Amino acid sequence: MSGRILIIDAVATNRIVLKVKMHAAQYAVDTCENRVQAAVTIAKTRPDVILLSLNDPSEDRHAFCRDLKADPETADISIIALGVPDTSRARFAALDAGADEVIPNTIDDTFLVARTRSLMRMRNTHAELWLRSGTSRALGFEEEHDDFAHQSNVVAVTTRASNQNPLIEKLNSTDLAFKTLSPEMVLTDEATDQIPDLLVIDGTEMEDAGRDAFRIIADLRARSETRLSMQLVVVKSGMPEIASMALDLGADDIVFDHVSKEEFELRMTALTLRKTREDRLRATVRDGLHAAVTDSLTGLYNRRYAEPHLIRMEQQARKLGQEFAIMMLDIDHFKAVNDTFGHAAGDKILKDVAERLRNNLRAFDLIARVGGEEFLIAMPDTDTLKAKAAANRLRMIIDREPFYLAKGQPRLPVTMSIGVAIGGEDALSAETSEVICTRADTALYAAKAAGRNQVALAGSAA
Repeated sequence: MSGRILIIDAVATNRIVLKVKMHAAQYAVDTCENRVQAAVTIAKTRPDVILLSLNDPSEDRHAFCRDLKADPETADISIIALGVPDTSRARFAALDAGADEVIPNTIDDTFLVARTRSLMRMRNTHAELWLRSGTSRALGFEEEHDDFAHQSNVVAVTTRASNQNPLIEKLNSTDLAFKTLSPEMVLTDEATDQIPDLLVIDGTEMEDAGRDAFRIIADLRARSETRLSMQLVVVKSGMPEIASMALDLGADDIVFDHVSKEEFELRMTALTLRKTREDRLRATVRDGLHAAVTDSLTGLYNRRYAEPHLIRMEQQARKLGQEFAIMMLDIDHFKAVNDTFGHAAGDKILKDVAERLRNNLRAFDLIARVGGEEFLIAMPDTDTLKAKAAANRLRMIIDREPFYLAKGQPRLPVTMSIGVAIGGEDALSAETSEVICTRADTALYAAKAAGRNQVALAGSAA
């Protein structure tokens, strides 16, 4: 089964008919007749989508809908309101109570299933982002993001940009600022100066029974610049099959052209808020992952990142029959720096050493801080001669110019010892990156023993 549906309807016949339809769409289905039974069912088998009949005089289903959305435990469950009179006032009341979609008394089966799939897809996306951000928070990497309090970037995609276009009239009546672009313009890379938060796509005037709208929906969803933008598609009334196809192609919401301006604005606002929440979650995940694999002092990668990177590099080198170099680098007499000048000075030395090393490596070389004053460098497609030359160049870059500590303090000379090991000399060798790192570490100790400020090359794996 691809998801779980809960049907809440006081009429047994309605429950049976809806259950058959949802089962045919390959969903697991639970049914109940009132909110008390619903609470028990939700606690026992949490649904992804609730089909909620609002046409029940025995209890206030609008209040129930509000309660579900107000409870953090159920707020993310999508709700489709059924049995609603097809009037602007009734539709707006249901949406305002928290329903994600409103379907009137006459239910089009194709549209109902398509909207269920669409809401299921959005909920799964949100749930995955929330799970990932939760992992970041559990690891202590959550950060505050203050850059989301911005005016939403709304783009209307239409072939008619005049104020006589009903879509433009409705947009002008909202509080959301927007710009208008033709379908051809929105599909160009230079179309907007920033990525749209919401694309309002006018499918009412596009030719060939919505096929042009279908192409735009699919193309915008496939493009990296707009794949995360919310899409609200306007469809001609009485064409639920067009609306269903638009949803399946990636539209986030559908309105028919007779929609009231109040409902139109409510749906637009809901989509922009959803986009803001998802952007915030993505930023938390991105920043958390970055923090998890980055040394906070130097900005270099840490050991957690370096270890799997080395494994992939070793596998790639073996596949291509190439050699690669691993270096272990250690600042000489670093403890004396901390003891003499303090840990703040030691931290500055570490940051400045990291910067010099980073600025003198190729873009595809890896540099990581793997210990207090110890660094690791991995250089793909590098043989012994190139590795030794690179190691000596890095050593001299550190040695040639003393490091500035602070105003009033002397510039401090710093040196590094470097151990180098080569992997991949034999394409059939089973030597792992961990073993090669151990050889590089042994070579580092040899460089220290030789008087420091030296480069030592590890012996062959053979």
